[in-house]
Amino acid sequence: MEPIKVAIIGGGCAAIAAAFELSRAEHKRKYEITIYQLGWRLGGKGASGRGLNGRIEEHGFHVWMGCYENAFRLMRECYRELGRDPRTCRIADWRDAFFPAPFLAVAAPKPDGSYSTLVSYFPAAEGLPGDPVTPNDPFTVSSYLAHAANALRTMLLTAEAKLPRGADRRSPSDGGPAPLSGKPRISLLPEELTGRIGYLLKLGLLATTAGIVEALGLLQALFERSAIYPNIFVSVLETIASTVRLQLEAFINTDWELLILWQAIDLELTSMIGIIRFGLFSDPRGFDAINDYDFREWIRMNGGSESTINSPLVRASYDLAMAYQDGDYTRAQHAAGVALRGSLRFLFTYRGSIVWKMRAGMGDVVFAPFYEVLKRRGVSFRFFHRLERVRMADPAELRSGEREYVKALEFAVQAEVKGGDYQPLIDVDGLPCWPSTPDFSQLVDGDRLRERRFESHWDSRCVASKTLRVSEDFDFVVLGIGLGAIPYVCRELIERDPRWRDMVANIKTVETQAFQLWLNEDMEALGWEGPAVSMCGFERPFDTWGDMRHLIEEERWPVAPKAIAYFCSALTGPDEQAMNEPDYDLTRKEQVRRDAIDFLNRTIGRLWPRAVTRSGRFRWELLLSSNQDCRAQGEERFRSQFYTANVSPTERYVLSTPGTQKYRISPLDNTYDNLTIAGDWTACGLDTGCVESAMISGRLAAHAISGYPVLPEIVGYDHP
Repeated sequence: MEPIKVAIIGGGCAAIAAAFELSRAEHKRKYEITIYQLGWRLGGKGASGRGLNGRIEEHGFHVWMGCYENAFRLMRECYRELGRDPRTCRIADWRDAFFPAPFLAVAAPKPDGSYSTLVSYFPAAEGLPGDPVTPNDPFTVSSYLAHAANALRTMLLTAEAKLPRGADRRSPSDGGPAPLSGKPRISLLPEELTGRIGYLLKLGLLATTAGIVEALGLLQALFERSAIYPNIFVSVLETIASTVRLQLEAFINTDWELLILWQAIDLELTSMIGIIRFGLFSDPRGFDAINDYDFREWIRMNGGSESTINSPLVRASYDLAMAYQDGDYTRAQHAAGVALRGSLRFLFTYRGSIVWKMRAGMGDVVFAPFYEVLKRRGVSFRFFHRLERVRMADPAELRSGEREYVKALEFAVQAEVKGGDYQPLIDVDGLPCWPSTPDFSQLVDGDRLRERRFESHWDSRCVASKTLRVSEDFDFVVLGIGLGAIPYVCRELIERDPRWRDMVANIKTVETQAFQLWLNEDMEALGWEGPAVSMCGFERPFDTWGDMRHLIEEERWPVAPKAIAYFCSALTGPDEQAMNEPDYDLTRKEQVRRDAIDFLNRTIGRLWPRAVTRSGRFRWELLLSSNQDCRAQGEERFRSQFYTANVSPTERYVLSTPGTQKYRISPLDNTYDNLTIAGDWTACGLDTGCVESAMISGRLAAHAISGYPVLPEIVGYDHP
């Protein structure tokens, strides 16, 4: 029996997940898979490379959340199948590749222009991401509410402990019922639990901390039983919110940590009230039912204070999702359902650590292992292939009842390989890695190609063209490219299909920017005395910072740096007219360089007070150049660092703006006979720009073709 030929276009997380599933041994080589990839490396928006001295150069600041069940499941399987020898390879297992990073930080400006930072430690949760999901499914609205009630109890007790000595704690009046200690008894029936809540309300005991803690315990027990009583729940939560605000309002204006804690409590209460008030626990759409609202708008609708709405905690959800149209911070837009779902999964379903950092570059620890395993399985790779056009069959040629299908795929061949397959990986002291530039010695006329920008939309030069034809070269197509490229390569689909037309018209993308610093003084010497954190909410235009000191031992410097820092954010723009210029990407990269220099001179002292001179300007001599012969001084030293403008259509970050989720198309859509799609821009259940969304989408695409993995194994694709 002839194998079924599958052409996968793209090499990001979604495309790789689809290839991984379709090439499983269980399929017994039923599928002959070929991946067509722009340029010389896999990774998409997660691609990284090694530069001089083994320097890791990323598209941005990447971490994996502890709730990334599908991503970790595939990653763990990949390392297990790879079977590296720990005696010869320092990253042999997934636990070598990823490590817990439990310290998260938010920053917020003070009236005097300085910044305060709050570092939080998140304790380890039971299990590890990618373990089998337990029968006690955490992905239900009732479970989220139960977790939220428990978290509220903890935060309220923490807030009470932080109140100044002698502050009014509203102790219970004599003669009231004794509060239940700890968690309510499991033996109590829902009717008994609601009766107890009613009793607390009637006697006004929700004006006491003990009464509030007991009420939240009762609510938690009810949520765990999926027993929902909307009216009484909203009444209890609104009363608690009013009481806590009254207790804390005298102190939050002078105690920044207490203010942040109050904002977290208020956000939690408001979200719980909104979930119940909007009936999300019973709505078949789940959190998608509120996606027409902006997250801040929805918080306000449910009684959230303006302080909370503008808090660093809420802003963090926008920063992490790059949720700024055209990179304009005055146009923050984030669909409420997407934001709420993402926050609840992040906080309440993580296993092991809330965040996991990678021991090396994402290309090194994610895409190199996947590449090696897929090659072993017989998957073919065609690097230096840029998709130009997806050609559909002429409707007039279709037989009665026949669905439309992809007739041909047209590629521009960017470079030809000197015999055999291109070998993309390099060895960095025993670790297979992707280089930051191609190996030109493997390419025909390689020296002549050195100035080409293979990953740039604005460099269309090629050495040949290639057309793949249905039945001859492929039977199925997995379109796993970035959403931004769809209008350029799928013109026929967009013209014929109003759903595709609506998708590209309504789902927005944004350019992003990043830079990395290698410093010759450690973080303590620079004035940061906390742990290695992942921080958001800092000053724009680079609001997110990652302390990456752990990478020092992974790189191969003659004289090692003492600190490594990554910064990233959305990039303001673009100017539509400027996008037509042939060097647009280079112009934008130069803008990132100038903005980064200004940011370091103007702002970094608020984060690292000893990294600046007395006048507040950045100490440029701190920067370590990968070129040991570098003699640049002052701001010119920044050119030796790594900085990038991610502006090509395939690199742009996909936004989840209000009212647009309904325009996403699912990989399970079978409108076309031999085409499925994969990417974080599809309708995949999480619907936000991240590794997990892409992995879910890729697994769904594999299911659309093969029926495997079975849908219940794809964690979270249909959860609320």
